[in-house]
Amino acid sequence: MTINVAVLLAVIIVVRLRRRTEARSRFDEKLTVVIVLVFGVLVAPTSFGQGILSFVGQLARSISQSGGF
Repeated sequence: MTINVAVLLAVIIVVRLRRRTEARSRFDEKLTVVIVLVFGVLVAPTSFGQGILSFVGQLARSISQSGGF
């Protein structure tokens, strides 16, 4: 059985983010940021990551054209 590293990191992120904010230390928050960044790097070259990039780009263009920001 093969475990995809991106899926494993996604599960770890969900588990870490479900914890209460008060229970997190600064180190814990920094570690979560690093895990999320690694997850982003792993997902970015996939078709799923490219779809997310396209969606976010279209959303940003529509907001900027409507004068939202």
